[in-house]
Order: sequence, then C-alpha cells, then structure tokens
Amino acid sequence: MDAANILQFLQELSLNNNREWFTEHKAWYEQCRMEFEQLCTDLIRRIAVHDPEIGHLQAWECIFRIYRDIRFSADKTPYKQHFGCYIAKNGGRNSDYAGYYFHLQPDACLFSGGVWCPPVDLLRALRQSMYDNIEEFLEITEAPEFKSMYPALWAADKLKVVPRGFPKDWKYADLFKYKHYMVEHEIPETTARKGQLLDYATECARVAVPFNRFLNYTVDEWKGNF
Repeated sequence: MDAANILQFLQELSLNNNREWFTEHKAWYEQCRMEFEQLCTDLIRRIAVHDPEIGHLQAWECIFRIYRDIRFSADKTPYKQHFGCYIAKNGGRNSDYAGYYFHLQPDACLFSGGVWCPPVDLLRALRQSMYDNIEEFLEITEAPEFKSMYPALWAADKLKVVPRGFPKDWKYADLFKYKHYMVEHEIPETTARKGQLLDYATECARVAVPFNRFLNYTVDEWKGNF
C-alpha cells in the first residue's frame, strides 16, 4: 500500500487551507483518512513483531486529528498539512511512553522514535538515567545500524547550558541539554508514493526498538510500575 492519494490530498490542502475547500472535498478527505488508518493498522501489526508491548493498540488510538486548535495561535489556518500517528503502549497518541511516530506530509515524510516533550519530572528522570546508564545508552545509539538511520538526537528546544542538578564537567554533559529524547529519519517521498512505504517504516521502527526500551524502563519507574 502506498500513500500517493494521501500526499496528493495534503498537497491540495496546503494550497487551499480553508473550510470551504475542505467541505467541498470532504469525501476525498474521508477516503484518505481511511487509507491512513489502514496504513497505521498494518504498521502496528508489523512493529508488534519486534515490540510486542504495542500489539494491543488500535489505529484510532494513535492517529491525530487533522483539525488544528487555533484558539491561541497566530496561524488561523484550520487544518494540519500532514497525517500523523503516535504508536506507544498505554494510550497511543496520549501516552507518556517512548513510541513510534509516523508522519506523512508532502516533501516532509518521516518516522521517529523516543519521547517528545516529557513532563518536567520525567525529563529529569530520563536525564538521570542517561548519567546512570551511559554505557548502555551509547551501546544502543552508537551501534552502526542505529547511527546510520538516526545520526543524532532531535535537537529542537535544546538548552544552551547544562540544567541545574547535573554535573557540567561530565564527559557526556551535552546529553542533559535535550528537552526531548527523540530521533527521526526522513522517509523519501518516492518511497511513500510507491508500495515500499510499510516495509521502510517497519525497518525504521525495528532499529528504534532498543532505544525505546531503554527510555521506557525509566518511564515505568516514573509511573511506579516496578
């Protein structure tokens, strides 16, 4: 299954991001939404081979709405220009756990793993876990296969200085500056438009599994599940 129809719809939506156009093309949107839900259903099943903890999820739990919350935004366009889903145990898109994010957008398709925007106390716990288990973390993130697909942590919102309470002189102190422990990989649009999309995304997920397991050990502790 490919995403050619979905990407074409999103391309047209980006040029006509208004309620009138969307209403006129609602049937096309519904078709694309069903296609994306099927993609996510198949992807969950495939990822579960490598990460059984997400095997219970349903696609509807993971898919984000296309409607934007514009109440406090200067950008008043009513619709997102992408389809996205977050596949993570205990809640899908609403989960605090490290998971797998699948994103379709013209010229910006991607797959990511890890934790985005964790609560402050969880972020602190994740930073402490880096410090306490650095050898294990480096073994995962410096492995050639992982490094080839995910060369670096996602650096958005990265702090300029080491946060209070963590050693500034530690060899890997730069790890403390991250506000998201996440990696991402761009999916070539030619792959997304052809029948290779699920195979490609599944491979991205397989490589990210050890990274997510490392993070989720701390999430479990934070939630008191041990």
